[in-house]
Order: sequence, then C-alpha cells, then structure tokens
Amino acid sequence: MLVFVANPVVLCYAVDMRIAMGQFNASVGDITANTDSMRRFYAEAARFDADLLIFPEMCFCGYPPEDLLLKDHFLTDTRRAIEAFAAQCPEITTIAGFAESCDNRCFNSLAVMKNGKIENIYRKSLLPNYGVFDERRYFDPGRSPVIIDIKGIATAMTICEDIWELPWLDEFLKTASPVDLIVNISASPFQVGKIKQRQETIGRCASHFDCAVAYCNLIGGQDELVFDGRSMIADSTGTITARAAEFAEDLLVADITTGQDPTVNVQNVKAALQYPPAEPADNIAEIYEALVLGTGDYVRKNGFTKVLIGLSGGIDSSITAAIAVDALGAKNVVGVTMPSKFNSAETITDARKLADNLAIEFHTVPIGDI
Repeated sequence: MLVFVANPVVLCYAVDMRIAMGQFNASVGDITANTDSMRRFYAEAARFDADLLIFPEMCFCGYPPEDLLLKDHFLTDTRRAIEAFAAQCPEITTIAGFAESCDNRCFNSLAVMKNGKIENIYRKSLLPNYGVFDERRYFDPGRSPVIIDIKGIATAMTICEDIWELPWLDEFLKTASPVDLIVNISASPFQVGKIKQRQETIGRCASHFDCAVAYCNLIGGQDELVFDGRSMIADSTGTITARAAEFAEDLLVADITTGQDPTVNVQNVKAALQYPPAEPADNIAEIYEALVLGTGDYVRKNGFTKVLIGLSGGIDSSITAAIAVDALGAKNVVGVTMPSKFNSAETITDARKLADNLAIEFHTVPIGDI
C-alpha cells in the first residue's frame, strides 16, 4: 500500500531501487533538441529521487537514422552529446540508446552513464530486417550480454528485438548470474492491437526469468512511422504493474522491492497520483490518435507551420481537416475548394460549413485562377 504525504515521494515501504522511464519525442538528426529533452526528464526524475533513469532506443539521435549513419560527423556528434550529458547529469544512473561507431563498424547501442561518464555499453544483438526495419544494412550485431549492479539489483541490458525472441534470450543470458531486472529500450512503431502483443511478450519474459522487466518505448512521428510510447514495467509474476501514456511524452516512476523469496515486486509511484492513463475507446479512436501525432510531427519536424487542404465537402477531406486541426491547431489549417464539373453548389456549401465548424480559414478558388 502506498501512503502519500506532503512530499509525494515519501513512501511507507522499503525500496530497493526506484526506476524512472522517460519516453519522449525524439527527432532524427536533431541531437541538440533530443539531449535537451533528456535533461528535462532527468530533472524530473531527480525530483522523484530515482536511482535509475531509462530512455528509449536511439533517443540521442532519433530513430530510424538510416543514411545519416553513413556520415562520420553524425556519429561523432552523437558520441560527444552522450559524453556531455553524462558529465552534466552524474547523480542518477542513466541508460539511453545511441548509434555507436567503433573500429569502422556501427552498432545500435545503449550507454550506461554513471558518475559523470559512460561506464558500460551494450550492443543490440538481434537486428530486425523485415517490414519497416532494415537494421542489418547499417549495424553489426552485438555478441556479449551486459549485466550491471544497481543498488544490489542485478540488471541486464536489452534493446527492442532482443526481448521478443525468448529462446534466444534464454541462451544469451544462460552464463550470467540470475538477474533481478531486465531493461529493454525500444523504438517499436504503432500497429493496431500491438499493445496486447507487447504486454504478453514482456509479461512472458518476466515470468520466465523470474525478474522484473522495464520496457521504455519511443513516442512521436517520423515520416511514415508513429511511435506510441506506452512504456511499461512487469513484476516477476509477469503482471504489468504500470504503464505510461500513449502517443504522449511521459515519465513513469516505479519502485522495485525484493524479499526473502524469489518474487520481485513493483510498486507504481507516479501512477498512483494520475494513472492509469485513459485507453482509447476502440481501435478507431486509437488510429485517430496515431494519425494526429504522425501528422503534427511530420509538419513540425520538416519545418512547416501551416497546411493547405482541398475540401470537397465529403467525408474523406472532412476527416483529413479534423486530423490537421487536432494536430496543428485551427489557425494553422487553411481549406480551399476548387470549381470543377465534380463540384456542385452543394459541395462548396458543405465545404464552407465544414471550415466554419472547425474554425479554419477557407477560400473558394475562382475558376480563372486555376
């Protein structure tokens, strides 16, 4: 049971380790902005007295970086940003993903930063090469597990795909001592219904290894991809005990406690104040949220401020306009309708009514201007 007093992080139970997971909207190539976001989350995690702060896969440089990985200066700038962050944020052990250049090879890696420096590096072993992923084009696989001790908690590092192949992970970690916590940093794109699959995968991994699993996922839109966040943590029974917001930046804070028996408990701290996050009403609502996030990020990350939408008065352009307004605000959306043999007077009237309902600027283009 949690007891909150004037200071919301004063609790009535013994804590072995407090974890904070910062899911934020990283932009590909904008290393400075990404690092600034991480510093903001670091300050919030410090307010909650976190012992461990976890960020998503490739968060320093954004995901997927694709051919930026072929530019030496990009990899050099990423490394410098990590070293600067570690020096400026020395109090909390921090785990974060980055693109690593080593011996003329490139790795999808995570850095463990502690006491002002990079203490360990883990390299992703299972590189997906299907669907939207082409990681084998750019990365070499890692070969060795990394397990560190944080306040007496044996913590194993994994990145995204590593945790989805349980037989492989079992073999990969078999030579290691039993672990209390598996950290998985991820850049898992949104798919309808995928949250259920993720929860089952994470829960199955936790119960198999009899340990807690902390999964931190990216959020934001990047070209055709949308990352939905929903970072989560499972206890050693495989129960998902806490989950962060969907399609939004969030900091999830939870405590790990270990007892005399093998059970590893997870107490949800911040969630007790403002969670669980609201679920979308159905798949359509979930898809709409994804479209709003993806549209807004596509426009902003490409340096645009306004969008122009052709309104026909039909349902397709109406939905497009509604998404744009929710993503960018009504003042940044302009609707136009153009005369043609397919546009009746009623069509133009419907388009104008739609614009009025959404409070967006609207123009009818004179036929002589076409």
